[in-house]
Amino acid sequence: MTDVLILGGTGWLSGRIARRMLVNGATVMCLARGGRPSPEGASLVLADRDDPAAYDTVSGRDWDQVIDISSNAAHVAAAVAALGERAARWTYVSSMSVYSDDATIGADETASVHAPAQPGDEYEYGAQKVAAESAVRALGERALIVRPGLIVGEGDPSDRFGYWAAAFLRAVDGPVLLPNAEGRSTQVIDVDDLSEFIATTSATGVINAIGDRHPLADVLATVRRLADHRGDTVVAEDDWLVENGVEFWAGERSLPLWLPADMTGFMTRANARYCAAGGDLRPLDETVAVVIADEQARGIDRDRRAGLTRSDELALVQLLS
Repeated sequence: MTDVLILGGTGWLSGRIARRMLVNGATVMCLARGGRPSPEGASLVLADRDDPAAYDTVSGRDWDQVIDISSNAAHVAAAVAALGERAARWTYVSSMSVYSDDATIGADETASVHAPAQPGDEYEYGAQKVAAESAVRALGERALIVRPGLIVGEGDPSDRFGYWAAAFLRAVDGPVLLPNAEGRSTQVIDVDDLSEFIATTSATGVINAIGDRHPLADVLATVRRLADHRGDTVVAEDDWLVENGVEFWAGERSLPLWLPADMTGFMTRANARYCAAGGDLRPLDETVAVVIADEQARGIDRDRRAGLTRSDELALVQLLS
C-alpha cells in the first residue's frame, strides 16, 4: 500500500487529490492547521507550518510520496529539508504565474520565469512559487513540479470562471456586459482532471497542467448557451472599461478572464507535456455544465471574489446605451 503525505489536504484542490489517492488505495495523511476537516478515510495531523517543529510528527518515517501545494516558499523549503530524504517521490503544485513572459504564444516549460522571492521580500505569488520550485528541484529526479493554469470547476473559491455562469444565469433575458474578446484566448484546467493527474501520474520534471487554447468569444458563447441566456450581450471596448473602473482578470469590479491586449501568451501556453504524460482534458461543455450547476447551487447573487455585481453591470450597460 502506498503511503502518501499531503501538506494540506483539506482545501479545494488538495482535498480532491487526497480523495483521489484514497480511491487508488493509498494510505493518506494530511498535515494542516485544522481549520477544515480532512477527507473521509484520510488521517489528519495538526501543524502550523510557521512552527519549526511542524514536521516532527511525520519526519520519522518513509513516505512513498509527499505532495505540497503551498505558495509560501519558506514553508516549502522547510518541508523539503525536514522530509526530503524520507520521500521516494515529491510532487509540488506550482503555478503558471511563475512565468515572466506573458507575450509569447505557445511558450512551453522552458520559458523564462520571475526572479525567486528572497527572505524579507514583499509577498508576490509568482516569485514565491519560483523560490518554492527551487527548493523542490534539489530532490532531483524524484520531483515532479506541476504548473497549473486557471483551475476551474465545482466549488472554485476564486469565482473567476464561475462569474460568467452566474452573469448569464442571473440576467435571464436581460443584458450581459462583455469585454471585446477579439484576439483573446482562454485556457483552463478542470479541477478533477488536475487532481486525477497529480494522483496517478508517474512523470517527473516540470509540466504545464492546462487545457487546450480556446478563443475567449467561443468560451463565453458556450457558457451563454448552456446557461440558456436569452437576452442581449453588450460589448465594451478596453479603454472604456478601464476608464469606468473595471478591472482585468479578477477581483472586485472586474470582468474575469479578460486580459490586456498585450498579454497574448498568458492564456496560450503549451500543454504537450501534460498530454504526453497521460493528462486528461474533458470536453469544455462538460466543465461548463458542472460550473453552471455549482453556481446555481451556491447562489448566483451571492457575494463573489471576482466580477461585477448585477447592479454595477446594469449601470455600466446603461452608460453604454
